[in-house]
Amino acid sequence: MSVLRVLSYNVHKGFCSANRQFLLEKIRQSIRVVDADVVFLQEVVGENTQHASQIDGWIDEGQFEFLADTVWPHFSYGKNAVYDHGHHGNAILSKYPIINSENIDISLYRRSQRGLLLSQIQPGIYVICVHMGLLGWERRQQFKRLMRVIEEKVPADAPLIIAGDFNDWSGSLHSRFNNKLKLREASVQANGKLAKTFPAKRPVLRLDRIYFRGFEALAAKRLSGEPWRSLSDHCALYAELEIEVLRR
Repeated sequence: MSVLRVLSYNVHKGFCSANRQFLLEKIRQSIRVVDADVVFLQEVVGENTQHASQIDGWIDEGQFEFLADTVWPHFSYGKNAVYDHGHHGNAILSKYPIINSENIDISLYRRSQRGLLLSQIQPGIYVICVHMGLLGWERRQQFKRLMRVIEEKVPADAPLIIAGDFNDWSGSLHSRFNNKLKLREASVQANGKLAKTFPAKRPVLRLDRIYFRGFEALAAKRLSGEPWRSLSDHCALYAELEIEVLRR
């Protein structure tokens, strides 16, 4: 492995932005074309018995298993939102073996159930899939929790990627990732600015990001236009990251 191809995508539970069409099969086809090595997914349904009885084409297995299929043989899933008829959360799909995985609850109140999914993939790369809250004070507290998780669970010299939906519409968290965690962001390094990813049909907000250390961003792009603008309420982000140790 010299270059790691990374995709981050909020799949909106498999529905289009208006929640009128269930498009999980089209989402699977689209992310397969990208053929990333590691995929960070948010709002992935693990189970929903209510939709299972009402939605045509609903799948019985977890959405992360359906999306992984035969392309990504290794995956991890973390329940964030749990309700009477099921649950959804974050998932990581990987072409490389996942050595271990842990889901960490960062929810601050019942109506906003959020989590950090931390996994380690061979050869010793740590990856965290993030979905933060909608409120500024909530995100600030969740960032502090993320800092503690990294300090406690990720070796200081280990390559690290943190990707997902940060809901940081104001951009106030971005400097904290740069200054406090010493992380770079793929779109900023490759293109000079954060990518606009929401809403997918006409992106104006920079909510989705790929932060990292121990890599150099060779390329980064927002996946927009068709079919992406019709699949979810978010655009997907793609980056090619070269491991720094191999550059020396």
